[in-house]
Amino acid sequence: MKISRINENLLAIKKSENFRSINDLRMLSATRGIDGQGKEYVVFSSNNYLGLTHEKSVMDAARAAVSFGTGSTGSRLTSGASFELSLLEKNIADFKHTESALVFNTGYMTNLGVLYALADKSSVIFSDRLNHASIIDGCRISGAKILIYEHNDMNHLEKLLEQTPVPADGQRFVVTDGVFSMDGDIVDLPSLLNLKAKHDFCLIVDDAHALGVIGKTGRGTAEHFGINGGIDVQIGTLSKALASEGGYAACSNEIRDYLVNKARPFIFSTSLPPMVAAAANQALAVLSDSSKGNALMEKLRENTKLMRSLLEKAGLPIVQGCTPIIPILTGSSQKALNFAKLCRENGIMLSAIRPPSVPEGTSRIRLTVTAAHSQEEIEKSALIMKEIWRKI
Repeated sequence: MKISRINENLLAIKKSENFRSINDLRMLSATRGIDGQGKEYVVFSSNNYLGLTHEKSVMDAARAAVSFGTGSTGSRLTSGASFELSLLEKNIADFKHTESALVFNTGYMTNLGVLYALADKSSVIFSDRLNHASIIDGCRISGAKILIYEHNDMNHLEKLLEQTPVPADGQRFVVTDGVFSMDGDIVDLPSLLNLKAKHDFCLIVDDAHALGVIGKTGRGTAEHFGINGGIDVQIGTLSKALASEGGYAACSNEIRDYLVNKARPFIFSTSLPPMVAAAANQALAVLSDSSKGNALMEKLRENTKLMRSLLEKAGLPIVQGCTPIIPILTGSSQKALNFAKLCRENGIMLSAIRPPSVPEGTSRIRLTVTAAHSQEEIEKSALIMKEIWRKI
């Protein structure tokens, strides 16, 4: 694109109601934040699923690790790896029941790094149509042939697998979200593993919105279905249920070693500082604790069920499901923006999701519930949303 056409393109984005700008928000607690003018909101737009960002033990762990410095100043391969990161990787692998794990700077960079390292121009990647942008971009930069199958459609995937033989010098990959970030639905993992047994491919599952959200103990998609093994690489994030920052790939020792040597986003990125790893490690410890973790998971399920029930009874067009990601379908971008604006005026912070994050004509409000929301916050907010929906 010519730089001289930036203004023209910005005007087109604004005309389509898809222009975005940054709004400051400071979180006072796991569920409440204030903007730059001091207005307070109940926040239903974060991915802080377990509310651990303001858990005392998590904050204390971060404070203690600040004594080792506020930054790492270089990549792990050149400046050394902090003890906290290595411990976190061990604990992630234990939690996910894999041999090993490798931490990246973000979940986005994890998908780019894994797909760039493992796939190449001799590979074929089969990708779900509604996969996250980080997966889409990872597929593109890998140079592999990319085949898109319809969302969660295992029949379509099997047809593509049957039509596309294993490359002579390459590998076939299937990559999918575990919980899809915009619809909140869950991948059909049992059927996917049945296909893997028949058609031989490497399976990569992104559990960013599944860890701490689904499965009896919050271990994600595999535990949700009662499945052990079969997933070659489990991608995840530290920035959602684990209340910190970063991403990880849980995998075999062999794959981890290969990623350390071939994943450019890992090799050439400055390492996360110790306080970030310490916070994530403590959040994982809370989730792993049978008493604390189970209580948080149960509260998250209760809050999700309550909000879904209230919105459904109020007549809002929500996407059915069981996860705390609750899309309210508006269709048009303007309607999504109006709804979010009126909610903000009434002290509720929500996200208006528009193209290109979702396909044209499927704009929505993406409401997320956390374990930290009180029953009063949920009931009061649902009532306000009901009245706003009637107005628009």
